[in-house]
Amino acid sequence: MDMKTEIKTLQHFIGGAWVDADGGETFEVYNPLDDSLYCHAAKGTGDDIRKGIAAARTAFPGFKETTPTERERWLLRVAELMEERQSEIVDCLIDEIGSTFAKAMFEFNKGLMMMRAAAGMCRNVRGETIPSDVPGKFSMSIREPLGVVAIITPFNVPLIKTTRLVANALAVGCTVVHLPSEMAPRLTVLFAELMAEAGVPAGVYNVVTGNGVEIGDDLTSSKDIDFLTFTGSSVVGQHIAEICAKNKTPCTLELGGKSPTIVLADADLDKAMPLCARSIFMFGGQLCIGSSRFYVERPIYDEFVKRFAMVASKMGMGDLRDPNTVIAPIISERQRNRVKDHIANAVANGATVVAGGKFEGNRCQATILTGVTEEMTVCRTETFGPVTSIYPIDNYEEGLEKANDTVFGLSSAIFTNDINKAFHFAKNVDAGMCHINGPTVHDEAHVPFGGNGESGMGREGTDADIEAMTQLKWVTVQL
Repeated sequence: MDMKTEIKTLQHFIGGAWVDADGGETFEVYNPLDDSLYCHAAKGTGDDIRKGIAAARTAFPGFKETTPTERERWLLRVAELMEERQSEIVDCLIDEIGSTFAKAMFEFNKGLMMMRAAAGMCRNVRGETIPSDVPGKFSMSIREPLGVVAIITPFNVPLIKTTRLVANALAVGCTVVHLPSEMAPRLTVLFAELMAEAGVPAGVYNVVTGNGVEIGDDLTSSKDIDFLTFTGSSVVGQHIAEICAKNKTPCTLELGGKSPTIVLADADLDKAMPLCARSIFMFGGQLCIGSSRFYVERPIYDEFVKRFAMVASKMGMGDLRDPNTVIAPIISERQRNRVKDHIANAVANGATVVAGGKFEGNRCQATILTGVTEEMTVCRTETFGPVTSIYPIDNYEEGLEKANDTVFGLSSAIFTNDINKAFHFAKNVDAGMCHINGPTVHDEAHVPFGGNGESGMGREGTDADIEAMTQLKWVTVQL
C-alpha cells in the first residue's frame, strides 16, 4: 500500500445516509501484509444495529412491491458500476485483506457473475397452480419475500459473499442489514457506495461496521429479523443457530471445513497437480473449502508427495500485485499464531515437513506435512492457512472411509479415471459439494453452495436463496 494514500474514515450506511457510529467511536483496520494502518471504521453499537434494522423494516413494504424490471435495473446498474470501479475494488481486496492480484481478480469476476445472476432471479420468484378437490375452486401458491434479511460476511471473500447474499436478497424483494467482518469493512462500504449510486431506495440496503463479538448478538437476536445468513467459524455458527432457534428465525450457515481430496493410482498427475495446489494454497489457504487433507493411493504416493512438494516450493510469495504471486499474508496475528501452532504441534509429535513450514513476514510458506496422526491438532482441526497433510491409502474404499471420518462436510474432490469410483464417491461422500477431477475450491452463482454437519446448514445460490428468502402462501378462489 502507498504510504501517501489518504487514510479513510468509514461511516455506517443506514437509511440511505452516511452516518457516524452512535457513540462517535471508530476502530482501526490494518493491511495484513505489513500491519500498516489501512483505514478507520465506525465502531458500531447495539443502537446502530437497531437503527439499521428499523430502516430496513421501514423500507420493506414499499420495496416488496417493486417490479422485477426495477430490481433488475438496480442490480445490473451495480454490476456496471463495479466494472467502472474495478481498479478501486481490486486495490481494496489487495490492501484491506491481503489478496494476491490473481485472487482479487478471481473474486471480482465472481462478484460480477453473482450480481448478474441475481438480476435473473427477479423473474423467477414463482408459485404454482394446485389441484383442488372442491369443484369450481381455483387453488394456487404465491411466493412472497420474507422481510428483513441479516447478513454477516467474512473477511476472506468479502466481495463474493456480499454480491451473492445481498443481491439475492434484493432480487426476491427483501431488505438487508449487513454486518461485515471487522477486518474487511472498506470493501462492504465501497459496495454500499455502488448501491447508493445505482439508485437503490433508501433503507433497502444498510451497512453497520463494527466488532461482531460486540454487536453480532444485537443483530442475530432481533425479533425484527426475518432471515439470517452467516459465513464464519463453526463455533460462532453454533452460537447463532441457538439464537435463531430460540426466535424461530430461519437461517443459512456456511461454516468451517476440513475438505478431503482423494487421488487414486490411475489419476493424471500432470493435470491434477495444479488443481490440487489451487485447492489449498489459493489466498494462503484462508478458504473454508480449501483441501487440508489429501488421501493418495500407495502406488503413486511417493511420486505425488515429491511432485506436490516441488509445486509448493514454487508458490510465488512476491509482490501481491504480481500476477505470479500465489501466497497471501495471514489476516491477523491471532490467526498467524494458530497456523504456527498447528505446524509446531505436528512436528513435535513426529510429522515431517516436506515443503514449507516457515513464515516469511506475515506469510506462511506453502506447507505440506506427512506422517500426520490423530493426536496432532492439524489432523482434525481447520487450520485456515496454506497447510495440508498427505496420507497414504491402500485403496479407494479406505479413502472414502477416511474422507468421511470428520465432523465437517463442506467440499470434497476425487481424482481418478475410473468413472464408477468417481460417481460412487460423489454419491457417498458426506459433503455438500463434490468435484470429480477438479479442485475443492470452486463456486458459481446458481449452484447450491454449502455443507453438512459442522460445516453448516442450508445452501446459498440463486435457486436456494429463492427458497430460503421467500415463503409460500396458499390462495384459493371459488369460481
